[in-house]
Amino acid sequence: MSADSRPARSRRGFGRGAPDEGPRASFRQLLPFLLEHRTVLVIVAILSVFGAITTLAQPLLVGQVIESVQAEQALGMLVWAIVALVVVSSIISGYQHYLLQRTGTAVVYSSRRRLISRILHLPISEFDSRRTGDLVSRVGTDTTLLYAVLTQGLADAVGNALIFLGAVIAMALIDPLLLGAIVIVLGVSIAAVTLLSGRIRKATSDQQIKVGELASGVERAVGSIRTVRAAGASGREESALNGVAGEAYGVGVRIAKVSALVVPIAGIALQVSLLAVLGLGGYRVADGAIGVADLVTFVMFLFLLVGPLGSFFGAITSVNQALGALGRIQEVLDLPTETQDDARIAASVTPEPAPLDTTAAVEFRDVRFGYPADVVAARRKAETEARALLESAHVDTSAVTLPGESDDEAPDHTAHPAEVLRGVSFRVPRGSRVALVGPSGAGKSTTLALIERFYDPTGGAILVDGVDVRALPRDDLRAQLGYVEQDAPTLAGTIAENLRLASPEASDDDCERVLRAVNLGDVLDRSELGLQAPVGESGVMLSGGERQRVAIARALLAAPPILLLDESTSSLDGLNEQRMREAIDAVAEGRTLIVIAHRLSTVVDSDLIVVLENGRVVGQGTHSELVASTPLYRDLAKHQLLV
Repeated sequence: MSADSRPARSRRGFGRGAPDEGPRASFRQLLPFLLEHRTVLVIVAILSVFGAITTLAQPLLVGQVIESVQAEQALGMLVWAIVALVVVSSIISGYQHYLLQRTGTAVVYSSRRRLISRILHLPISEFDSRRTGDLVSRVGTDTTLLYAVLTQGLADAVGNALIFLGAVIAMALIDPLLLGAIVIVLGVSIAAVTLLSGRIRKATSDQQIKVGELASGVERAVGSIRTVRAAGASGREESALNGVAGEAYGVGVRIAKVSALVVPIAGIALQVSLLAVLGLGGYRVADGAIGVADLVTFVMFLFLLVGPLGSFFGAITSVNQALGALGRIQEVLDLPTETQDDARIAASVTPEPAPLDTTAAVEFRDVRFGYPADVVAARRKAETEARALLESAHVDTSAVTLPGESDDEAPDHTAHPAEVLRGVSFRVPRGSRVALVGPSGAGKSTTLALIERFYDPTGGAILVDGVDVRALPRDDLRAQLGYVEQDAPTLAGTIAENLRLASPEASDDDCERVLRAVNLGDVLDRSELGLQAPVGESGVMLSGGERQRVAIARALLAAPPILLLDESTSSLDGLNEQRMREAIDAVAEGRTLIVIAHRLSTVVDSDLIVVLENGRVVGQGTHSELVASTPLYRDLAKHQLLV
């Protein structure tokens, strides 16, 4: 499937600047999160029914007590009955509260599990166009707002509805005229809350977007803290982050203002209703229409009526806040995973027929590829930010290759705005060593990314062992590949955890063997923890060359039939580079190697060298053949004193 053929999706509010409106969710989308815990919610509903019965019975018993006192009759068991109802009602309420708190926590937990699972299985192209901090914010901050749905009045709606309905019926039986006055007051308050609730949802969505932007900014600054400090840019980064934090604060104030209008409405409604009942009710008592006991009972039912109404107002506010956050959560959950992409590809793409000659481990057939427009835009933005940071420190960036500028990000745009490979064809014989060389922006790293199926070509086909890679499950394909990236990332944790990332069953002896094979024995020896020594965040406790060798050792430990090495020795000195080449030579026997290198000295003895320029193959052959036949390669060799 082409990179441009994926279904169009709304990108608003997803790791970009603030949109006019964030993604919206409906209450229907919230239901699956709640129905996962339907058993507990049914129990809560049943408890709510019993709680409603005990609550509604209390005013009736109080009225009987007043009548008994007025008639100078013995109270008998009435007082004890009221005490028992209060105790039972309190116990039910406390247990309900516990169940709701636990279930609310479970909803947050399940939503986080869904998000984590989806994020870790998204296509690589999604990460290229997203901000990491924004994704982290959705897992952390946005999911927390779902907790309020269950803990602020929604789940015990059954009991509250029964109390509300029972109170209305009882009040109608006592005095319909007084009830009419109450209905007018409460109707106005409900209408006001309903109008304000939409503004709360909109403001909450905006706030979560700003929180995501803030998390992205902090992640960017902290992840590059050494560069920021060295560039003297701490103050500027602080100002930028404070600006985003200020915008989030402004939206929070807007929410507070709207909430400040919602919260007093229930209190005002109660006060106005109480004044109306006391004024009109007092007149009715004096007129003999109702008795004192009826008035007291009516007032108690009024308080019972306002309680569920307050819960209803709280539920409206919390649900609207949750729906604003759920819109951002659902946006991620709606993104297709790599597996879903594979299903669409299998239905729409006819794999290339297998060739008669299957001696090639990897073959490119007229492969064309261009990055999606949003990926290009995101990378250009990252490049601009990085250059601005360096220029603020008065660093000449004209000859600097930034982290965002590899073969993937710096193509020649003369033929197509985002086309990186333009009809690339070459064969990698099984068991051979093939090198890809060429200037920056030629498409070398993109070639390896396509073999790994981080992307699929927009034209042509890539075959592994004679089979179109699009016809292979990605996990099965990647099990045949060992990939060492250009920046050799090291994960926070221990040396052993990094090595066992692709080989979880590897023994300590195997781990030590590959480490010493890549000349990392001193890293083991300098700490008494050995393999359990921590490497720090992003491997900060290791040198650049050590991080690169750990990445190579990880690939060697997995021992796949095909090794992809992207600038695997670029951070090594001459001695370690020679030892690394010897280690790779040893492990490469019987395996296929595809190596990218700027230093031609590391690949001059390759079985085949493929020269790329501007996304095209301009030469193939051995070192001596290319020196004679390919001007670009000859110039590169002369520049590195190899001819």
